Amino acid sequence: MGKSTWGCWNGVLSTAVLYGSLALFTSILHNVFLLYYVETFVSIYKIDKVSFWVGETIFLIWNSLNDPLFGWLSDRSLLSSAQSGSHITSPEVVLKRLNALSTSGPLFALSFLAFWVAWAQPGLQFLLCLCLYDGFLTMVDLHHSALLADLAVSATARTRLNFYCSVFSAIGSFSVFMSYGFWDKENFYSFRLFCVALAAFSILGFFFVSRKLQLRFKKEILPKQDEAFALKELSVGNAPFTHLEKPVTIGQYLKQLSKHKNFMWFVSMNLIQVFHCHFNSNFFPLFLEHLLSDDISASTGSILLGISFIAPHLNNLYFLTLCQRYGVYQVIQWLFLLKLGLGVVILLAGADHIYLLCIFIASNRVFTEGTCKLLKLVISDLVDEDFVVNQRQQAASALLFGMVALLTKPGQTFAPLIGTWLLCVYTGYDVFERKPARDPVLASDISSGSGTPPLRLGCFYMLVFVPITCALLQLAAWSRFTLHGRKLQAIKTLRQGTQHGHLVGVKAI
Repeated sequence: MGKSTWGCWNGVLSTAVLYGSLALFTSILHNVFLLYYVETFVSIYKIDKVSFWVGETIFLIWNSLNDPLFGWLSDRSLLSSAQSGSHITSPEVVLKRLNALSTSGPLFALSFLAFWVAWAQPGLQFLLCLCLYDGFLTMVDLHHSALLADLAVSATARTRLNFYCSVFSAIGSFSVFMSYGFWDKENFYSFRLFCVALAAFSILGFFFVSRKLQLRFKKEILPKQDEAFALKELSVGNAPFTHLEKPVTIGQYLKQLSKHKNFMWFVSMNLIQVFHCHFNSNFFPLFLEHLLSDDISASTGSILLGISFIAPHLNNLYFLTLCQRYGVYQVIQWLFLLKLGLGVVILLAGADHIYLLCIFIASNRVFTEGTCKLLKLVISDLVDEDFVVNQRQQAASALLFGMVALLTKPGQTFAPLIGTWLLCVYTGYDVFERKPARDPVLASDISSGSGTPPLRLGCFYMLVFVPITCALLQLAAWSRFTLHGRKLQAIKTLRQGTQHGHLVGVKAI
């Protein structure tokens, strides 16, 4: 096990399990939310179309801005603590994030409950529920993700923490399968009770796990912190970066990020990744309907849907073992090459090989989502580089995670817009009107008299050309990313040395 940022934790396994379990308390609610919130407001509360789109538009703006906003509010004191003279130590940062989770986690669960009871005019309730829910979800995600960078520096330690997140996220996915037994638009009472039970479990989990981590940290780490300050008075183990700095403004921070080349290349790659993940999610039902529905049973389609939902979490466990052996950079590059290779193979095979289509549709989503789940490890490495290059007193991990979200979340909006546009331009099919917008001459020409319906052919080409294009662009951007290998190890060594200077007596986890 590698070294942590701040010290030795006896029994790291239980600590990693506790950290990972926080993902369970989020996923059991969020998966249900994603499946049912639109159906609830459209079919049960009867929200009108204008109110729905106004709510979604405002939500889109709020969803993009709240990540950097909460990140800045959380970490601005870390950027300017050197000037004020009140140095904030790594243990204090960890305790601060755990305390935030113990508060925002239960509030997130309560905001989840607000969806399932009609308490206001549908349009107003839709807007308020979305903004409240996403606000608390963002706070939970930011602090939980930031802890990945704050708790550990070594790749081995971070991979272990991420491993248990994947385990518990997979367990949390079973709430989706359970929900089918309670969902009934005609009798909503049992589903409400189910949601109350999930929320109660989540509230208790967030509160007790975050408190348990706080108590363990105070018991095992803070005594070493007191020893470090005592030794510091004797001029032992001074930190390398102890010179006074001016407070960092948001403008200065953005300027620093703009010069952070690895950050910019990562954001470029991740924007495409977010687009591809949401493209798969948005058009998965369309592909099933127009490419496979005539050749597979409804039960097979539901199995494919279930596999695509839970398999990324399970598959990520294997990816993480590869990361420990070959490094995160190499594994992500292999996944991009695999995406490209599978796309080319299915393009050459054609649209008539049903079993190949089934495998490709499922695997494309699984591998794409699996890549997304590895990217937190890369962002944590970027936190390390930002800490060292800009000689910060503390790593502004939540703020960096927030800035990544700000610059990549537009991919969520681009996915349905570009997808529906491509479908309409190529085939003349308008998903909103459910009828051709024009005569699909081009599609019928390309089918070359094979009798393939233009819409089916259009879906097939969307299915294969989007992954191929994304993979090529991502490989180009990823090849310019240099934070791996010896450079990454040097960055981690410098950060560990700096943090050890702040806290003498550090041992391996």
